[in-house]
Amino acid sequence: MKTTFCSVQPPCRTRVCALTSVPRGASFLLLLVGCCLPGAATEIAELTLYDAAARSWEDDWLVRRCAVEAGVFRTQRTDEIVLCNGLLRRTFRLKPNGATVGFDNLMTEETILRGVKPEASVTIDGAAYDIGGLKGQPNYAFLLTEWVDALTVDPKAFQYAGFEVGEPAERLVWKQVRHHAPGVHWPPEGVALRLDYRLPARDIVVSVHYELYDGVPVLSKWITIQNNTGQPISVDGFKSELLAAVEYSSNPDQSGGAYHPPNLHVETDYAFCGAAAMEAQRFSVRWVADPEYQSQVNYPRQNPCLLEVGPDLGPHVALAPGETFASFHTFELVLDSFDRERNGLAQRRMYRVAAPWVTENSLMMHVRFADRETVERAIDQCAEVGFEMAILTFGSGVDLEDESAENLEKMRQYAVYAQGKGVEMGAYSLLASRHIDDANDVVMPEGQQPTFGHSPCLLSPWGADYFRKLRQFYEKTGFTLLEHDGSYPGDVCATTTHPGHAGLDDSRWKQWRTISEFYRECRARGIYLNVPDYYYLGGSNKSGMGYRETNWSLPRAEQVIHTRQNIYDGTWSISPSMGWMFVPLTEYQGGGAAATIEPLDEHLDHYERMLYSNLAFGVQACYRGPRLYDTERTKTMVQQAVAWFKQYRDILESDIVHGRRADGRDVDWMLHVNPELEEKGLLVVFNPLPEAVERTLEVNLYYTGLGDVAHIAERGDPATEYALARDFTTHLTAHVPANGFTWFVIR
Repeated sequence: MKTTFCSVQPPCRTRVCALTSVPRGASFLLLLVGCCLPGAATEIAELTLYDAAARSWEDDWLVRRCAVEAGVFRTQRTDEIVLCNGLLRRTFRLKPNGATVGFDNLMTEETILRGVKPEASVTIDGAAYDIGGLKGQPNYAFLLTEWVDALTVDPKAFQYAGFEVGEPAERLVWKQVRHHAPGVHWPPEGVALRLDYRLPARDIVVSVHYELYDGVPVLSKWITIQNNTGQPISVDGFKSELLAAVEYSSNPDQSGGAYHPPNLHVETDYAFCGAAAMEAQRFSVRWVADPEYQSQVNYPRQNPCLLEVGPDLGPHVALAPGETFASFHTFELVLDSFDRERNGLAQRRMYRVAAPWVTENSLMMHVRFADRETVERAIDQCAEVGFEMAILTFGSGVDLEDESAENLEKMRQYAVYAQGKGVEMGAYSLLASRHIDDANDVVMPEGQQPTFGHSPCLLSPWGADYFRKLRQFYEKTGFTLLEHDGSYPGDVCATTTHPGHAGLDDSRWKQWRTISEFYRECRARGIYLNVPDYYYLGGSNKSGMGYRETNWSLPRAEQVIHTRQNIYDGTWSISPSMGWMFVPLTEYQGGGAAATIEPLDEHLDHYERMLYSNLAFGVQACYRGPRLYDTERTKTMVQQAVAWFKQYRDILESDIVHGRRADGRDVDWMLHVNPELEEKGLLVVFNPLPEAVERTLEVNLYYTGLGDVAHIAERGDPATEYALARDFTTHLTAHVPANGFTWFVIR
């Protein structure tokens, strides 16, 4: 069910109340209160009373699914509600104004919040306003209940006007047409809460939205602004989250230096120009010093323990009477550890809940040439060995911007041929990092350069025509995959002549909206998206795992080690299905014969090692060349590797626990874990040495969910029962062939 924006009547007219205890699966019920807030407590009293003992989960949520459903509850007070899912709890006071007065990590029984701030802030027509919030806290190092009781309202702020409870809505439509992780839900299961605020002097309503999901310590937040003034207004800026969090550490040093922000992972779908989450969030997520925190240990008072979430420029959007503006979405993951592996597992679980399309992980070939003979041969080979997608790769000659009838019909025939073989057809298009002309390129402020050196403006006439051509291409050809290189990286544009934006201040916001809306359309149409940027929460399936392209010109033996190193390093924060790797079947970035797999049969051993180095970690690579096999022997090898992957697909695409990183000097290994599958774990061990080896490995099986014993089978042999130590470790003896690998299935 989708959330609908509220329609609030002018203040002091009518007070509308409704029962707010909403059972799972019921429709939204509205509770909108006018200026006369007395009476809201009656409806709050009808919510279920919060029971701390019943609403906490004492087991490990990463091992056993949390059985506590998310919900909105009342407390013993008549002006307080609680958002809780057993793992985290956020508490709101509604009088004398709405404000978060508690944010608690129930997994560690620690508070996240040290002070009360506004729920959000907006700048409208050049004037800044707080949304809710309470004033008068004497010390921002901690928050006492008796202090909360004495806090006062800021009369200049937007005032609380009511709330609404329901279910999480589809942030975008996900057309589920491919294999994906079992057990995922869309939209996520959980609860939604909306708090409405009104500016007394003007008929503008700001709604603050929260979603809390079942089974994960993740809360989503965003705001909407509804213009009921009868006149246009300008939304010049906003902060959709202001959180005074407990500091990570207290450094008294007056010289400043590096500070670590609080132990809370925060992302938004306003993310771009970054290969890692934190890098891509720099346009929207900021940990800054809190000017109200005067008692902190740091003498210059620069500890970055105030979270601000909002665009660093704009949006500067004109809002006509009756229109509603929606911000981007923020996702707050409450961490219960300082361990790198555990925090990475939590982040990966968040993506499976907030963006489950990232678990689609099709095997794909990048077809080197776009002529009919090469394409049809590649499609035939994909079907014969079990590959699921064929992409007309960069440099193949494909042109998605060629809207001639001949080109569109040719591509349509490719798609029809591929569909007949059970293969999806896709193509490559370059957006940014290209020069169009002075009239259509971004115009940067003095002293600044585009991210890639040059780039078109998405809101120029060329930009509008580009997206029209891409939509036309996919509508008319039946292609279902887009590799969108050089996606929008956040470049601003200062010109006032482009039809899609007014000038500098709205250029970043509107370009991001353009690319985001396009990706949402693709997701709804079932178009698979390879985007080399951090657009996961906005609809993309996959980005680069992280590799240096020139390394594919190194000798073949070195490429194998780099492959496993890249995957080991890349999967600390993303799951195997979220990152692609690269296998250059033909020469790429130079290197000559020593770096090239073709002819494939002559380098069969290396080809096999590259296949298993990716597939055994659950990772798909761009197998780029004119063919997947050149002899029956090569074909059989590829078929066997793909069949092995598909036999264990669900566990191979599950979470990874890092073992030993590849270094070429001894065995390297990683462990797949999923306590919800029959196969709880799968250990893969690689041997880079020229001779067979025997190694005894100490493997921790905690995240498999197994307790005292595990039944472990090597390479399909009968299983042996292994006892687990108190720390869930066991010792496995691995026999690994020269330059080969072995695997253990764990039940």
